[in-house]
Amino acid sequence: MKAMILAAGLGTRLKPFTNSSPKALVPILGKPVIEHVILRLKQQGFNEIIINIHHFGDQIIEFVKSKNYFDIRIEFSDERDKLLDTGGAIKKASWFFEKDEAMLIHNADILSDVDLLDLYNNHIQRKALATLVVNERKTSRYLFFDQHNNLRGWINEKDGETISSSDYDTAAHRKLAFFGIHIISKDAISYMKSFSDKFSIINFYLSVCDKNLIHAFIANDNNMVDVGKLESLAAAEEFLKLRGLNTL
Repeated sequence: MKAMILAAGLGTRLKPFTNSSPKALVPILGKPVIEHVILRLKQQGFNEIIINIHHFGDQIIEFVKSKNYFDIRIEFSDERDKLLDTGGAIKKASWFFEKDEAMLIHNADILSDVDLLDLYNNHIQRKALATLVVNERKTSRYLFFDQHNNLRGWINEKDGETISSSDYDTAAHRKLAFFGIHIISKDAISYMKSFSDKFSIINFYLSVCDKNLIHAFIANDNNMVDVGKLESLAAAEEFLKLRGLNTL
């Protein structure tokens, strides 16, 4: 199975570490966070991975090489000339999974105990265009879903900005927070052709949500840590210790 790790971000919330290194290499229990992610993917059966790079991308390449590519196939999608945002990154790397049913997309700075194989199988069984891992946690920006767990829109509760499908009553929605983990089918690439080289994957999902093909994988019984900010590093270490994931 194939996966993509999104590792091109500037990591501004992790300064001063990211003044000289990419956020994907921030250490958690003696290992870069991207190593924890790669080992987790490998343990769950994902043995072909592509990583997009931008900020200090050469350091990520050298690190993966130093680990002998973790004894699996690992490729790189080079965005050092132009950062493409999440949607543009997937579109550029689409060649990597054009012959496969689907590819797992995983942020480089997310640690979780979600069963990724179960997520993948759920996506295939539902014949979804994309399946997004979400849960009921407090955040400022939510995706909302109908009673069938189809994506219907997005809301920023700080300023009230809302994007929703044209035929949906937003009062009936279920607000859920995105995990930064999703599965996307190869068929989605054809819908991306009209998009520019640089775009947000969430904006793409919202643009096709009327098709009822963007589904929720609700992970209320799972946990995640966003390692994208300095104040979460201690929580990430505790998360790994409690679950024994640091020994993978």
